[in-house]
Amino acid sequence: MSEAPAAPPTVSADARRDAGQLDLLLAPPRARTGWRVLPARVLAMCVVELQKLRHDRTELYTRAVQPALWLLVFGETFNRIKAIPTGGTPYIDYLAPGIIAQSAMFIAIFYGIMIIWERDAGILTKLLVTPTPRAALIAGKAFAAGVKALVQAVVVIVIAALLGVAMTWNPLRLLGVVVAVVLGSAFFSCLSMTIAGIVLTRDRLMGIGQAITMPLFFASNALYPVAIMPGWLQTVSRINPLSYQVDALRGLLLGTHAHLALDYAVLVAAAVAGIAAASSLLGRLAR
Repeated sequence: MSEAPAAPPTVSADARRDAGQLDLLLAPPRARTGWRVLPARVLAMCVVELQKLRHDRTELYTRAVQPALWLLVFGETFNRIKAIPTGGTPYIDYLAPGIIAQSAMFIAIFYGIMIIWERDAGILTKLLVTPTPRAALIAGKAFAAGVKALVQAVVVIVIAALLGVAMTWNPLRLLGVVVAVVLGSAFFSCLSMTIAGIVLTRDRLMGIGQAITMPLFFASNALYPVAIMPGWLQTVSRINPLSYQVDALRGLLLGTHAHLALDYAVLVAAAVAGIAAASSLLGRLAR
């Protein structure tokens, strides 16, 4: 006569739960990665950057002085002497979109100083050991620079409106202005962070930033039409992303002829290239 099958060992529910918890400790759940979580992490990094404004808003106030002076002094003066051909558009109207782009660039072009400070304070090293992709870290900082630039854009638009500049208030066009300002600022902040990854020190970055800021501004269509530039400067203007940003802002705010599809294509491509370049040098900056 065969033996009766052995009864299965009894395991209490508590023991099974304890074993499950032990397995969880030994093999933690895999962190979510990939394109699905990338936007959330970009947004999180952007929010972290913007929270710094809660502690010190003086930068926004002081940086609003320069665009105001450009409009009030430079714009009003050249509007009277009519020295620059603008195709029938009052010069101060023509200038206002250029000053919006200029003020946004001036904020973004020194953004690399902040990331060098984070490296010196040990913050950057801690960020790099998190699961967040490097591209998300850079993109979050880049778009935070764009949001800061929007504050300056609002200041310029308000001053321009007080000076009688005829601008559109169409919500869709204003949304296009927001996108153009954010994309342009994202590129220039990534350019700054790329330079930071090369030079590695704040002093060198300050020197290079000051050296390239005004050439980028004057080699664009912010102050005068491309048609009146020398031939070599026209070539430089055509590869300068600031020119495409100004062209988009001018077309959206003033209703002048613009190549919006080309402008946005260049701005998107420049922002993506900037994020890729800065991300590739982030590890070098942290060493």
